[in-house]
Amino acid sequence: LKVDEDGLMGSYLQRPGIHPWAGEHVGKYLETASNVWRNTHDVRLKKQMDRMMFELINTQEADGYLGTYTKDKHWTSWDVWSHKYNLYGLLAYYEATGYQPALEACKKMGDLLATTFGNKANQLDIILAGTHMGMAATSVLDPMVELYRYTGDKKYLDFCYYIVEAWEHDNGPKIISRLLSTGKVNKVGNGKSYEMLSNFLGLTNLYRLTGDEALIKPVLIAWQDIIDNRLYITGTTSAWEYFQEEGVLPAEEESHMSEGCLTTTWLQLNQSLFSITGDLKFYEQIEKTIYNHLLAAENPLTGCVSYYTPLMGIKPFTCYITCCQSSVPRGMALLPPFAFGKINQLPTLVLYEEASYKSSILSNDKKSIDLKISVQSKFPENGNLSINVGIIKKANFTLALRVPAWSSSFVAIVGGKEYKGNSNESILIDRTWNNNDRIAISFDMPIHTKEGGKNYAGQIAFMRGPQVLAYDASINRELPIDFLQTATKLRVRKPVVAKEKQLLPTTWIGKQVYNVSAPGTSVVAKHIRLVPYADASQTGGSIKVWLPLTVAEY
Repeated sequence: LKVDEDGLMGSYLQRPGIHPWAGEHVGKYLETASNVWRNTHDVRLKKQMDRMMFELINTQEADGYLGTYTKDKHWTSWDVWSHKYNLYGLLAYYEATGYQPALEACKKMGDLLATTFGNKANQLDIILAGTHMGMAATSVLDPMVELYRYTGDKKYLDFCYYIVEAWEHDNGPKIISRLLSTGKVNKVGNGKSYEMLSNFLGLTNLYRLTGDEALIKPVLIAWQDIIDNRLYITGTTSAWEYFQEEGVLPAEEESHMSEGCLTTTWLQLNQSLFSITGDLKFYEQIEKTIYNHLLAAENPLTGCVSYYTPLMGIKPFTCYITCCQSSVPRGMALLPPFAFGKINQLPTLVLYEEASYKSSILSNDKKSIDLKISVQSKFPENGNLSINVGIIKKANFTLALRVPAWSSSFVAIVGGKEYKGNSNESILIDRTWNNNDRIAISFDMPIHTKEGGKNYAGQIAFMRGPQVLAYDASINRELPIDFLQTATKLRVRKPVVAKEKQLLPTTWIGKQVYNVSAPGTSVVAKHIRLVPYADASQTGGSIKVWLPLTVAEY
C-alpha cells in the first residue's frame, strides 16, 4: 500500500523508461498484489491494483506493444523481459478478478511476440533481442506457456517451441544440449543464474502442459547440479549473479550472493517440479528457502528489502524500487497455496504455520465435502501444534500430513489413536471424521551443524529444524567486537533456548534466541547468542552464519 506508484508506472507514461529494465516492476507488483488480494480481499489493495492495471493497459500501443522503449529501440536490451512481467502481472490479475480486458491485453502481447519473432522471413531472432546470450528475452517462455493454458491458442504453444529451438541456434545459450552433455549449469550460456532459472521454470511448465519428456530431463539435471554443488545452506544459489564452480559459495556482502529475484525463482522452480513429480525432496528445498533466504531478504521491522542478502556482514536493506524490491514480495505472496493442497488427490498439510484453509474434497465414497482446516501453531518456535478439522457432517476420508526431512520424531494423535511418521514422508490418517475433530501434533526441532565447505573450511553453522541460526553482533554486545576472530576452535555446546525478553532488543521482531555456552572459558566468552538467520541484522547488526567453533560432547 506504500509502494511508489509513480516509480512503477512512470516509464510507461513517458517513454523511454528511466533505465533499460524499468518496465518489469509494475508487472511484478500486479502479480504480487493479485495473489495477496485473493487471500485478503483488502479493499484498499483492490483499489490500488485496479488503478495500476488500468494505467498499464491504457499505455498499450495498437499493435500490442507494452514496453517502455521508443519505437527505434523496440526489442533491444530488456524489452521482451518487460513484456514477460506484464504477462505475469496481467494474467494474475485476470485469474484473481476475471476482468477480461486484462486477458485481452495479454493476448495482444502474445500475438505481437509470436508475429515478431521466429524463423520465417522478416521475423527477428529472439536470441538477439535480449542480454545474456538471449536468456533474458527467452525467459518469456514461462508466461507464454500460461497464456496458452488460458486461451488454448496454438500459436502461443508454437511460439514456446520456437524459443526452445532458438536456444540451440549457433548464437544461443544451448540450454538443453549443454545440460545433457555436461550436467553443469555454469556451462550453460554465460552462466547467468536468474535468467537461466527463469528459463528452467518455463521449460518445466511447458512439460506440465505437453508431457514432452525431452523438456523435463535437462531441468532435473540442472536441479541436481545446483543441489549437489551450488546451493547455499539457506536455500539459494549463485554469487555475483552467476553460477560459480563446484563448491564455491562465498557469502560476504561483497560476494553479491543470491539476488532476491533468483531466490523467488528457485522457490517457483521447486514448487513446479513438486507439482509434476509429487516428490517431497522438492518440498524440502521449498521449506529451506522460505524459512531462510526468502524471509531473510525482508527486514521485519521496516519491510525494506536487501537486493543481495549475505550470510556474513550486514544485510543492506533499502526501501526504493529495485528488481529485488519487486521480487521478494512477489515470492512472499506465492506462499499461502504452498502450505496446503492435494497430493495424489488427498488433502495434505505440508507447512505448519498458524493458518486456516478451505478446500472441496471427495470422501472415500466419492461424495463432495467442504473441508476447513485450522492450524493453531507457533512454528517454527516449536513443534507442538493442533489442527481442527471442520466439516458439515460426518465423513470418511484421508488427511495427509507431511513429515519434514529434518524431523526424527513426528507424532499425530486424533480420536485416541497415535500415528507416527518417517522423515520426508507423509502420514496418512484414514478415518471417519466428525466436525471439530482435533489432531494434536508434536515433532522434534533438532539442532545440528553443517561444515563450511571450500569457502569456510574449519567453520560450522548451526541449524534448528529448517532454520539456519546466525550470530548477530547487536545482541552480543558484551562480547569483544573481534571475539569471533579470536575464538577459533572454541569448543561449545549445542545451542539451547534462551529467555528472549532478557536478551533481545525491545524493538526486535521475533521471539527466537539461543544460547551457545562454552564451559570452562571466561565469563565474557561463556555465552554466544544466536537468532534465526531470517531475523538477523534487522537492527543493523553485523551477522555471521559460519562460525569458527567446534561442538564439544559433554
